[in-house]
Amino acid sequence: MEEEEPSFGEVMNFYNDKLDELLGDPLLNDLPQEVTLEEVNAKIALEFGQAMTIRIRRADGFTYPVIVKQDATIGDLKKAITRHVQLKQQREGGNQCISWRRVWKSYWLYYDGQKLKEDSHKLRDYGLRNHDEVTFIKRLKEK
Repeated sequence: MEEEEPSFGEVMNFYNDKLDELLGDPLLNDLPQEVTLEEVNAKIALEFGQAMTIRIRRADGFTYPVIVKQDATIGDLKKAITRHVQLKQQREGGNQCISWRRVWKSYWLYYDGQKLKEDSHKLRDYGLRNHDEVTFIKRLKEK
């Protein structure tokens, strides 16, 4: 006897039940309901010491965490910041378009007296570790 394929609604109900079960785990319970696979993987990597949390302080003083791999570069950190802000906007229903190219041309990431200029350099080259804070500072024209 041939088994009937489940409907889309049944598959989505199963998926949502399993997702609720996963998000009930103490490791993952602070993730949003609309979590992405990328966020789950980052959280698991963080738990196993394969990633670190870097706190980002915006120019207005607001701070938020982003998760990057232990061997991440400045470019990886910029991508993580971009992704964090995009997901936050989607979840809050925002439709403001941010020109990230302009952001990176207008601001430096700054840590411990150092401008994080080279996208290819590793975070650890600058001494960045888990729970450190990076700030945005306005770029001034260099002479």
